[in-house]
Amino acid sequence: MMTTATDNGLSVLDGGQLRLLRALDSVFQRFAEGWQAPEFRFPFLIRCQDLDTFDYFDNFPHLGLAATRLDPHRLGKLLTEAERPLDRVPPEIMEPTAFALPSAACYAIYLDLAGTTLPDTGVMRTTVATCFRNENHYDGLQRLLGFSMREIVFIGPEEGAKQHLLSAKDTVLTLCAELGLDVQVEVATDPFFDKNSSKAKMQRLFPVKEEFVVNGLAIGSVNYHRNFFGERCSIQAGDDTAHTSCLAFGLERWVHTLTQRFGDTAAAVSALENLS
Repeated sequence: MMTTATDNGLSVLDGGQLRLLRALDSVFQRFAEGWQAPEFRFPFLIRCQDLDTFDYFDNFPHLGLAATRLDPHRLGKLLTEAERPLDRVPPEIMEPTAFALPSAACYAIYLDLAGTTLPDTGVMRTTVATCFRNENHYDGLQRLLGFSMREIVFIGPEEGAKQHLLSAKDTVLTLCAELGLDVQVEVATDPFFDKNSSKAKMQRLFPVKEEFVVNGLAIGSVNYHRNFFGERCSIQAGDDTAHTSCLAFGLERWVHTLTQRFGDTAAAVSALENLS
C-alpha cells in the first residue's frame, strides 16, 4: 500500500515505508559507529529559554511550534458552547508554555554538553528525533510538519569540526553513487530562516551549509556552526571554545527518494542490504 500524499504535513508511513526508513537509519547509524559517535536519546521537547539562548526566535520566528497545557476550566466552557468537533483550540484556552517542539535534532546535544570541557580531540554524538517545522506548505513525505531527523555531530576543535564536514560529505556522496542517485551538492540559501531577519545573526548560526539534492529535493545536509554553540553553551575543547559541525538526514525524504529510484520500498530495502 502506498501512502496517500497530503498537503497538511501529516502523512502516514505504511509497513513497507517503515521498513525502508529503519533500513536507512541503520545505514546512517553504521556511519556514526565508524566515527565512534555513540547514540543518545534526548527529550522530545526543548525549553523555550534554551532556544532563546540560540537566538532561535529571532532567526526562525516562522518555524516555531509550542507545546502548551490547556486550561481545563476554560476548555470545559468552550466545549459547551463551540461547534463540535473542534477544528481549532483558541489561544485563550492555552496556558503560557515553557516548552517548544524542536526543529532540529542537534540542539539537544549542545545543551547536554553545556558547561563541560571536552578532550582536545573533541567528541562525537548521534541522535534521531522527531522534528517539527511550521512550513508555509506541505507535500507528502517530501515536506512534513513532523519528521524524523538523524544527525551525527562533532563537538571539539576547529580543525576536527571541518574534517567531520569533509568526511561526512565524502561518505554521503559515496552512498548516493552506490545507490545510483543523481545527487547535486548545493550551497544552501537555507529556506529554514526568515529572509527578513538579521543576516549577521544567520551567518553566526549557519555560516556554512551544503545540501544533498536529488531531483530538486534536499535529503540531507552538512553544517558548520563555527564556535556559535560552543560559546552559547560554554563548551570547551581543551583550552579553546568548541566548534561544532553536523551531518543531518531527513529520513522520510530518503524514503520518498529511494522509493522513486527503485520503484517500490521492497526493492529499495534490498538495495540497502546489498551495499558494500
